[in-house]
Amino acid sequence: MRIAGIVSESVVDGPGVRYVVFGQGCPHACEDCQNPDTWDPKGGYETTTRELFKQIRKAPSCVRGVTLSGGEPFMQAAEMAELARRVHEIGMDVVTYTGYVYEELLIMAAEDPAVQLLLDQTDLLVDGPFKKDLKDIGLRFRGSSNQRLIDMKATRQQSKLVLLPEIK
Repeated sequence: MRIAGIVSESVVDGPGVRYVVFGQGCPHACEDCQNPDTWDPKGGYETTTRELFKQIRKAPSCVRGVTLSGGEPFMQAAEMAELARRVHEIGMDVVTYTGYVYEELLIMAAEDPAVQLLLDQTDLLVDGPFKKDLKDIGLRFRGSSNQRLIDMKATRQQSKLVLLPEIK
Protein backbone atom coordinates (compact mmCIF):
# COMPACT_ATOMS: atom_id res chain seq x y z
CA MET A 1 0.00 0.00 0.00
CA ARG A 2 1.10 3.58 -0.54
CA ILE A 3 0.94 6.04 2.35
CA ALA A 4 1.87 9.67 2.85
CA GLY A 5 2.90 9.15 6.47
CA ILE A 6 1.83 8.38 10.00
CA VAL A 7 1.29 10.24 13.25
CA SER A 8 1.76 7.98 16.25
CA GLU A 9 -0.24 10.15 18.69
CA SER A 10 -3.02 12.52 17.64
CA VAL A 11 -5.94 13.99 19.57
CA VAL A 12 -7.61 15.77 16.62
CA ASP A 13 -8.29 12.84 14.28
CA GLY A 14 -11.08 11.14 16.21
CA PRO A 15 -11.96 10.37 19.83
CA GLY A 16 -9.14 9.79 22.27
CA VAL A 17 -5.46 9.47 21.44
CA ARG A 18 -5.11 7.93 17.98
CA TYR A 19 -2.54 6.45 15.67
CA VAL A 20 -3.13 8.00 12.23
CA VAL A 21 -2.29 6.47 8.86
CA PHE A 22 -2.42 8.92 5.95
CA GLY A 23 -3.11 7.10 2.70
CA GLN A 24 -1.57 8.45 -0.49
CA GLY A 25 -3.79 9.43 -3.41
CA CYS A 26 -7.01 11.41 -3.50
CA PRO A 27 -9.45 12.13 -6.36
CA HIS A 28 -11.35 14.90 -4.53
CA ALA A 29 -8.86 17.82 -4.64
CA CYS A 30 -10.87 19.86 -2.13
CA GLU A 31 -10.09 23.56 -2.18
CA ASP A 32 -7.98 24.46 0.89
CA CYS A 33 -7.40 20.78 1.74
CA GLN A 34 -5.11 20.40 4.76
CA ASN A 35 -3.24 17.51 3.06
CA PRO A 36 -2.75 18.43 -0.64
CA ASP A 37 0.56 16.56 -0.63
CA THR A 38 -1.48 13.34 -0.38
CA TRP A 39 -3.36 13.86 -3.67
CA ASP A 40 -0.81 12.33 -6.06
CA PRO A 41 -1.29 8.54 -6.04
CA LYS A 42 2.39 8.14 -6.97
CA GLY A 43 3.62 10.23 -4.02
CA GLY A 44 4.42 9.02 -0.53
CA TYR A 45 6.03 5.65 -0.02
CA GLU A 46 5.22 1.95 -0.20
CA THR A 47 4.71 -0.17 2.89
CA THR A 48 2.67 -3.19 3.87
CA THR A 49 -0.26 -3.64 6.20
CA ARG A 50 1.95 -6.06 8.13
CA GLU A 51 4.64 -3.41 8.67
CA LEU A 52 2.09 -0.76 9.66
CA PHE A 53 0.44 -3.15 12.09
CA LYS A 54 3.82 -3.89 13.70
CA GLN A 55 4.30 -0.16 14.21
CA ILE A 56 0.79 0.26 15.61
CA ARG A 57 1.43 -2.52 18.14
CA LYS A 58 4.41 -0.47 19.40
CA ALA A 59 2.23 2.62 19.92
CA PRO A 60 2.02 4.03 23.45
CA SER A 61 -0.55 2.40 25.71
CA CYS A 62 -2.62 5.61 25.72
CA VAL A 63 -3.56 5.10 22.06
CA ARG A 64 -7.25 4.18 21.82
CA GLY A 65 -7.49 3.43 18.13
CA VAL A 66 -6.35 3.97 14.58
CA THR A 67 -7.55 6.63 12.17
CA LEU A 68 -7.38 6.03 8.43
CA SER A 69 -7.09 9.37 6.69
CA GLY A 70 -5.48 10.68 3.58
CA GLY A 71 -5.65 11.22 0.81
CA GLU A 72 -8.59 8.97 0.32
CA PRO A 73 -8.54 5.66 2.25
CA PHE A 74 -11.13 4.12 -0.09
CA MET A 75 -8.63 4.36 -2.98
CA GLN A 76 -6.82 1.51 -1.19
CA ALA A 77 -9.86 -0.06 0.40
CA ALA A 78 -8.60 -3.67 0.49
CA GLU A 79 -5.35 -2.77 2.25
CA MET A 80 -7.04 -0.32 4.63
CA ALA A 81 -9.70 -2.94 5.48
CA GLU A 82 -7.02 -5.53 6.22
CA LEU A 83 -5.20 -3.10 8.51
CA ALA A 84 -8.47 -2.20 10.25
CA ARG A 85 -9.31 -5.88 10.76
CA ARG A 86 -5.96 -6.41 12.49
CA VAL A 87 -6.49 -3.30 14.61
CA HIS A 88 -9.84 -4.65 15.79
CA GLU A 89 -8.20 -7.95 16.74
CA ILE A 90 -6.12 -6.12 19.37
CA GLY A 91 -9.13 -4.26 20.77
CA MET A 92 -8.63 -0.86 19.18
CA ASP A 93 -11.29 1.05 17.26
CA VAL A 94 -11.12 2.45 13.73
CA VAL A 95 -12.07 5.89 12.42
CA THR A 96 -12.08 6.36 8.65
CA TYR A 97 -12.12 9.77 6.93
CA THR A 98 -13.42 9.98 3.38
CA GLY A 99 -14.25 12.66 0.86
CA TYR A 100 -17.09 10.48 -0.40
CA VAL A 101 -20.47 10.57 1.26
CA TYR A 102 -21.78 7.33 2.75
CA GLU A 103 -24.42 6.93 0.06
CA GLU A 104 -21.74 7.08 -2.66
CA LEU A 105 -19.71 4.46 -0.82
CA LEU A 106 -22.70 2.10 -0.78
CA ILE A 107 -22.95 2.39 -4.57
CA MET A 108 -19.19 1.84 -4.91
CA ALA A 109 -19.40 -1.18 -2.59
CA ALA A 110 -21.88 -2.86 -4.92
CA GLU A 111 -19.10 -2.94 -7.55
CA ASP A 112 -16.03 -3.25 -5.33
CA PRO A 113 -16.26 -5.67 -2.37
CA ALA A 114 -13.17 -4.07 -0.79
CA VAL A 115 -15.15 -0.87 -0.23
CA GLN A 116 -17.73 -2.86 1.74
CA LEU A 117 -14.95 -4.57 3.71
CA LEU A 118 -13.57 -1.20 4.79
CA LEU A 119 -17.03 0.05 5.72
CA ASP A 120 -17.53 -3.15 7.75
CA GLN A 121 -14.26 -2.54 9.62
CA THR A 122 -15.01 1.14 10.37
CA ASP A 123 -16.45 2.18 13.74
CA LEU A 124 -16.75 5.91 13.01
CA LEU A 125 -16.96 7.24 9.46
CA VAL A 126 -16.29 10.93 8.84
CA ASP A 127 -17.77 11.45 5.39
CA GLY A 128 -18.01 14.21 2.82
CA PRO A 129 -15.56 16.47 1.07
CA PHE A 130 -14.07 19.47 2.85
CA LYS A 131 -15.92 22.57 1.66
CA LYS A 132 -14.12 25.86 2.14
CA ASP A 133 -17.36 27.87 2.28
CA LEU A 134 -18.65 25.62 5.09
CA LYS A 135 -15.42 25.63 7.10
CA ASP A 136 -16.08 25.61 10.85
CA ILE A 137 -13.13 25.45 13.24
CA GLY A 138 -15.53 24.83 16.13
CA LEU A 139 -16.40 21.33 14.92
CA ARG A 140 -14.59 18.36 16.42
CA PHE A 141 -12.95 15.93 14.02
CA ARG A 142 -14.23 17.76 10.92
CA GLY A 143 -13.26 20.77 8.89
CA SER A 144 -16.60 21.77 7.39
CA SER A 145 -20.22 21.53 8.49
CA ASN A 146 -21.29 19.28 5.60
CA GLN A 147 -19.12 16.45 6.91
CA ARG A 148 -20.92 13.89 9.03
CA LEU A 149 -19.90 11.68 11.95
CA ILE A 150 -21.52 8.33 11.21
CA ASP A 151 -21.74 5.69 13.91
CA MET A 152 -21.08 2.67 11.72
CA LYS A 153 -21.80 0.06 14.41
CA ALA A 154 -25.26 1.53 15.02
CA THR A 155 -25.79 2.01 11.28
CA ARG A 156 -25.12 -1.69 10.70
CA GLN A 157 -27.29 -2.77 13.64
CA GLN A 158 -30.26 -0.58 12.69
CA SER A 159 -29.86 -0.92 8.90
CA LYS A 160 -30.14 2.85 8.55
CA LEU A 161 -27.78 5.78 8.76
CA VAL A 162 -27.07 6.78 12.39
CA LEU A 163 -25.22 10.02 13.06
CA LEU A 164 -23.35 10.72 16.26
CA PRO A 165 -24.66 13.69 18.21
CA GLU A 166 -22.80 16.93 17.64
CA ILE A 167 -19.43 16.88 19.37
CA LYS A 168 -18.06 20.35 20.02
